[in-house]
Amino acid sequence: MRTVYFGTFVHCLALADIQVLPSAAVGVDVDGTIEFLDQNTRSAEASAEKYSWPVGSYSVVSSDPASASFFFPGFFDTHIHASQYPNVGLFGKTTLLDWLNSYTFPLESSFADLKVADDVYSRVIARTLGNGTTTAAYYATVHTAGTNLLADLALKAGQRAFIGRCCMDANSPDYYCDKNLEDAQKATLEVIEHITKIDPDHDIVCPILTPRFAASCSKELLSWLGKLSTDTNLPVQTHISENMLEVELVKSMHTFADSYAGVYDKCGLLHDKTILAHAVHLTDDERALIAKRGSGIAHCPASNSALTSGETRVKWLLDAGVKVGLGTDVSGGFTPSILHTARQALLVSRHLSMKGDESHKLSIEEVLYLATVGGAEVCGLAYKLGNFLPGKKWDAQLITLDCKNSPVDIFPWELKTHEDLVAKWLFNGDDRNVTKVWVDGKLVAGTAFTS
Repeated sequence: MRTVYFGTFVHCLALADIQVLPSAAVGVDVDGTIEFLDQNTRSAEASAEKYSWPVGSYSVVSSDPASASFFFPGFFDTHIHASQYPNVGLFGKTTLLDWLNSYTFPLESSFADLKVADDVYSRVIARTLGNGTTTAAYYATVHTAGTNLLADLALKAGQRAFIGRCCMDANSPDYYCDKNLEDAQKATLEVIEHITKIDPDHDIVCPILTPRFAASCSKELLSWLGKLSTDTNLPVQTHISENMLEVELVKSMHTFADSYAGVYDKCGLLHDKTILAHAVHLTDDERALIAKRGSGIAHCPASNSALTSGETRVKWLLDAGVKVGLGTDVSGGFTPSILHTARQALLVSRHLSMKGDESHKLSIEEVLYLATVGGAEVCGLAYKLGNFLPGKKWDAQLITLDCKNSPVDIFPWELKTHEDLVAKWLFNGDDRNVTKVWVDGKLVAGTAFTS
């Protein structure tokens, strides 16, 4: 049955353009496609009649007009290491390279045990969905069976997911790596085959080629992955310029290119389906190259702060036409919440502006754009996701600010605008405010959801 959603809708139309519709209706077809957006209506029934939907052919879901609630598009997490979820908050005084050896590689190596993989992956999917993340770009581990399990679990839960098996045949521990190029190739192809078998059109789960980062891959592996991406049209995800020691390591290792971005470009990995995480220390030339190739950046402010990596200049990237979304980067990042990550993105931009350049400052509207439409652009899905425009899919969350145990205090004597309520939600809200979550028109999570 088709559904008419009625109430207050909040979504982003452009970078600094957030639209609030206090009394609107969205009609969603049986396949989860938005058929109409009636921006001003007195009821769901009035909108259904306006668009010739017969009585009895649809159900109605409303945000409570007496409460501080609204529909908002589902979040995009453009960079998250699903296998690292047990380590959230554990980084001590380390920076990137020693953190990988001290915390990350030992944990990821344990995913040879499918019981460990099942426990962790089930929890991280439930946690991200519960926080309103309807699309996630996941890094798994080097293990084929565990990576396939992550795809199975995401599909079962109904979360859109890019599933990446980590490729790493250089500068990696002997106990946790691809033993040679052939092993990496075989395992990668097996994961692609499995995901294509369970979701032939890659509508919900999609394989994503995942060279961990340039310093953990030989030129031969990077080049093979680049050719594979060209031949299959599959997306790519990796890291770039997160930490200065990492940048120097890549420079000394891959002398065939003149920059970190150049390494990926010469290996065929820099194109409009590439997601590059961090981009803290890019040069002007690298920014221009990334913009020219149409690649996107996963901005990970919580992780960049936690590991003392630096401050990504988001406005500097956007000004050059580079696509930018948000990533939690669990477990360098200490939270699986994109709402919290948007909060961090805003605050980090203010720290940049304190150095004397106000142009770095991001607004509430802009970080919420990065969390939705920006993420959709980075993931190559803006044609069908990111806001509530007709023709797109109903990936959405119902936010209730005055729910039981809400972290957001709403005072009855406050005469707040909807824009004020959105601001209070950004700075104070969490998963307790996520009442319902839909993916592709199907209810999949939320505090009011029972499987």
